[in-house]
Amino acid sequence: MNRLPTPAPVVTPTTQAFWDATSEGRFMLQHCVACDAVVWFPRNHCPECFSPELSTFDCSGHGTVYSYTVIRKVANAYKEATPFVVAYVELKEGPRIMTNIVDCAPEDVSVGMAVTLVFHDTGAGNALYRFRPTSQ
Repeated sequence: MNRLPTPAPVVTPTTQAFWDATSEGRFMLQHCVACDAVVWFPRNHCPECFSPELSTFDCSGHGTVYSYTVIRKVANAYKEATPFVVAYVELKEGPRIMTNIVDCAPEDVSVGMAVTLVFHDTGAGNALYRFRPTSQ
């Protein structure tokens, strides 16, 4: 298993608090005060009811693999990391997020696999969120 690159994300005023939390090992979700929706990705209003009344809370860090693919060939900074897994993980709190599955062989990944959040430091004051099998 090759280590994936950890490029720094593009941080905007809307995503600043989220990326700051990752440097502390926290994955923040938003909650709509008006309609009770859990919101992913960070934004200024609820995508369900358009209310600007959003609060934040820390995600449990637990989820399951909803869908995935194995990347075997790429011509960018990830070239040396192939093969690697890109997946949608359904968080315990509900949202599905795109991420990588790490710390296991790609052939060991399966739909429904329990996964746990891990962070990989970018060296730029934040970290990328990825998931590993829960059994580790």
